[in-house]
Amino acid sequence: MKKLDLEKVKEISNIKKEPKWMCEFRVNAYQKFLDLSNPHFGPTLDIDFDIIHYYKKVSDEVYDNWNKVDENIKNTFENLGLIDAEKKYLGGVGAQFESEVVYHNMIQELEEKKVIFCDTDTALKKYPDIFKKYFNNLVKYDENKYTALNGAVWSGGTFIYIPPHTKLDRPLQSYFRINSKNMGQFERTIIIVDEESELHYMEGCTAPTYTSDSLHAAVVEIYVKKNAKCRYTTIQNWSTDVYNLVTKRAIVEEGGLMEWIDGNIGSKVNMKYPCCILNGKYAKGNCISIAVSKDHQVQDTGAKMIHLAPNTISNIISKSIAVKGGEADYRGTVHIGVQARNSKANVKCDTIIVDDESKSDTIPTNIISNEDSFLEHEATVSKISKEKLFYLMSRGISEEKAKELIIMGFIDRFREELPMEYAVELNSLLKNYF
Repeated sequence: MKKLDLEKVKEISNIKKEPKWMCEFRVNAYQKFLDLSNPHFGPTLDIDFDIIHYYKKVSDEVYDNWNKVDENIKNTFENLGLIDAEKKYLGGVGAQFESEVVYHNMIQELEEKKVIFCDTDTALKKYPDIFKKYFNNLVKYDENKYTALNGAVWSGGTFIYIPPHTKLDRPLQSYFRINSKNMGQFERTIIIVDEESELHYMEGCTAPTYTSDSLHAAVVEIYVKKNAKCRYTTIQNWSTDVYNLVTKRAIVEEGGLMEWIDGNIGSKVNMKYPCCILNGKYAKGNCISIAVSKDHQVQDTGAKMIHLAPNTISNIISKSIAVKGGEADYRGTVHIGVQARNSKANVKCDTIIVDDESKSDTIPTNIISNEDSFLEHEATVSKISKEKLFYLMSRGISEEKAKELIIMGFIDRFREELPMEYAVELNSLLKNYF
């Protein structure tokens, strides 16, 4: 489905057998997409929207048994390690291939706890009331050109509802795969963690490399209720022909905690700024991220922390690495509002520029609107220390291996927050960069 127009937007809704209100929502979002321009900040976006495939269905059903999934698709996820991970340590798995989720399953224990974990299209049909309450409530379709595009053509994604007083011992995971040339993927994820509950959700993203561009424009809305906790861990390893332009936002109520653990390894251009709106007193928001850029990739990443209530706390730790002509920039916002008295915010940005071809900028916006709060911002930019290199090489370690060890030590704070399997995967990915 290429060269998007109004009829194709309606056709997507008809194919999915959606209610009338959703079709109308898509039409409104499409009109806004036509009206809006690209963001006025950040890297240049040179996207040919006429070559993008906006919808591609590869399966008529969502299966809960891998043996029923198309063999080639199953083999793709098996090679990525998802099937093995599901058996070992995950409470549930969703797998999206192109525009639709093809596999979804959850252990019996979570079903008994009344946890809802399904693809977003299924949630629209099976849980219409709760879906409509939270859909397009936190991230509005008219915020920017790519939230509007997502609103017009969204397909797939993850829907999670954790009932009150429910703590999950095992993570839930979704994996998103773009597998075709010029493919666009526009999943919509909604997560609700009710009062006194806890969730760890993990997300993985990959695509093979082609000679022309693909587009990933997702929207994520997360609701963390009173005294609840949510951790969202992602490592995106899109290929270097993918524009990754996503909007991720969480709203955190009284005593709640939202943690973004955000790894950015791949993509041609990546613009991603996970956000916490600290809406209740004593709410907390953390974001720990890494961005690695090489071969003229642009990683324009960071975080946003919006303090609206008193005694709220936020922490941003950003690690960036630029190598072989890459650009790794931090762009972040911390806003402590008038009502957010006695609040604290801490921002720490560290960058290593590995060679003379690479570059990095730190672009913070920090605003305090009351006299009782505290904000600290620290930023460092450095090259690999010649003294450290000499020390390691004097012990018989090659220069290449010595650089790798220094880089791994630099991102150690991020790796500590990952499950063991993800930390191993991250190590493997980074070794290809140096």
